[in-house]
Amino acid sequence: MTTYDPIWDQIPVPPELADEVARRRAWGADTHDEVWDGEYRMAPGPSGRHGLIDAEFAAALRPYAKRAGLHITTAFNIGTKPRDFRVPDLGVHRTSDLGVWNATAAIVVEVLSPGDWSWDKLGFYAEHEVDELVMVDPDERTVAWLARSGDTYEPVERSEVLDVDVAEVVARIDWA
Repeated sequence: MTTYDPIWDQIPVPPELADEVARRRAWGADTHDEVWDGEYRMAPGPSGRHGLIDAEFAAALRPYAKRAGLHITTAFNIGTKPRDFRVPDLGVHRTSDLGVWNATAAIVVEVLSPGDWSWDKLGFYAEHEVDELVMVDPDERTVAWLARSGDTYEPVERSEVLDVDVAEVVARIDWA
């Protein structure tokens, strides 16, 4: 049985989308929807391949995160208010004391889907002081690991957060 969570009343929904958003919430299809500076963005649930790579990447990260005393989550809300938040696929966090709205994360992982907005989120993640950002492309079987440098991100070969070479983590992924 699904229980009602009043936090969703705080998320702005344009009147013309209210019925559609209500249906999506009732079906549980809104878990990846985001609000970008007051603009509601509907995102479909991930494909099966996306989900497989998401799980593979979480498993690849797990030993390094544990060694560093960090915590991995699946999709979560990053942002401090219901009018502006993003929902990355995975997060690596310095604390396990997480709420509905999380101001930051040590690492954010986006598993790319055709036509998604992941690369458009870099400025938002930099504003929220996410240290490292990982873009995983299941179709191309590539991983772009980026570290924050001021208000931008630069490609790196080593994760300072996890104290590991990126190639070592990537080698653990079963792309099947």
